[in-house]
Amino acid sequence: MLSLRAPPRTFSPPPWRRLGRHGGFAAPRCASAAAPAATLETAASPPASVSFPILVNGCTGKMGVSVAEAATSRGLHLVPVSFSSRENLGKTIQIGDTEIEIYGPSSREDVLSSVIDEFPDVVVVDYTAPDSVNSNAELYCELGVPFVMGTTGGDQQLLYKSVQDSNNYALISPQMGKQVVAFLAAMETIAVQFPGAFSGYRLEVLESHQAGKLDTSGTAKAVIACFEKLGVSWDMDRVHGVGFSSYHLGAGELGAVQ
Repeated sequence: MLSLRAPPRTFSPPPWRRLGRHGGFAAPRCASAAAPAATLETAASPPASVSFPILVNGCTGKMGVSVAEAATSRGLHLVPVSFSSRENLGKTIQIGDTEIEIYGPSSREDVLSSVIDEFPDVVVVDYTAPDSVNSNAELYCELGVPFVMGTTGGDQQLLYKSVQDSNNYALISPQMGKQVVAFLAAMETIAVQFPGAFSGYRLEVLESHQAGKLDTSGTAKAVIACFEKLGVSWDMDRVHGVGFSSYHLGAGELGAVQ
């Protein structure tokens, strides 16, 4: 699970520009959403919402944009920089009232170091590309910044090892929908408690995703891994298609489960 340090009660924006740890790019000042004005209409005021700086990497994609928009709507301080898996130097996009400057892979260490210097409590959310998962995670761990890895793909075992070896805080999940997370947790429990229960069954997986998705669903991979523990033999290259996944278990006269 991702564990965060308690954010400061007040937020003082840093100078507009300053050098990063490695003397490279400096991060622009963080833009924040204005807090609603206090009223005296109720006897007890609701507790203040938690706010902290958030850096969303992958703002050139649909998920990155959605996360950034959700962050600003909840009053988080959106850091106006983002990494891209490709070199997009000089490109900017607009998220609400914040202009996000996009940096390519060659600039990410200097930019992130500068961001951490200015916003020590920053949390990174990554929705970049499968081929950037491990290199980005290694950088986050090296600099000690907590992160949420929403990008699927890459070497998952290496990803977990990078986090464990660095003792860094991270949330890694192939799916961020709470209902699917609950389903995966249930599948893990069943797989541990009933190993080999589906030995002899055949598994067919049909996956459907948006046209722009670059890799096989991380959710499908996690579910298949549970079925393998339950005794079903499976080759990940046999996943058909590339949002929903359909799983069909069959065993001749024993019947089928879908």
